[in-house]
Amino acid sequence: MKTLTGKLIYLRAIEPTDLEFLYEIENNESFWEVSNTITPFSKFVLHQYLENAQQDIYTAKQLRMMIVEKNSNKPIGMIDLFDFEPKHKRAGIGIVINTNYEGKGYAAESLKLLINYAFTYLDLHQVYANISEENNKSISLFEKQGFIKTGLKKDWIYSNKTFKNELIYQLIHE
Repeated sequence: MKTLTGKLIYLRAIEPTDLEFLYEIENNESFWEVSNTITPFSKFVLHQYLENAQQDIYTAKQLRMMIVEKNSNKPIGMIDLFDFEPKHKRAGIGIVINTNYEGKGYAAESLKLLINYAFTYLDLHQVYANISEENNKSISLFEKQGFIKTGLKKDWIYSNKTFKNELIYQLIHE
């Protein structure tokens, strides 16, 4: 699908063969704060998730795609649409890139492709992101794609015995 293919990466549906990659990412404690996770996932639980991951976005209200490096055909991250609200024409976006692949333009291209897909095929009016106030990499990533900071949730995230503010970023399709 041309819409989901860029110069560096392409986005594809999650496959049963992604179990090991999913296990590695979901159990990486450095991602737990942004994924709202506090316990590890077993391979059994992730296998069950993979069996149900092919549900239509209108049923599941979410869509997860693998970010795959074109040169190697190797998964390097995941990008999600979540809290899909077709009536209100909006969804949240979350992205995670394996730390070995950060800073190479993969996240920016993935985000651009998913935004285009959401506005073109899902007919969304807006997408949004919830970002920890101290996550400068994500703030920069989303701002470069045209997202605007529209809100602040004070003391929203409790992590490492401290509260953190969370920012709301929105991109409204004109």
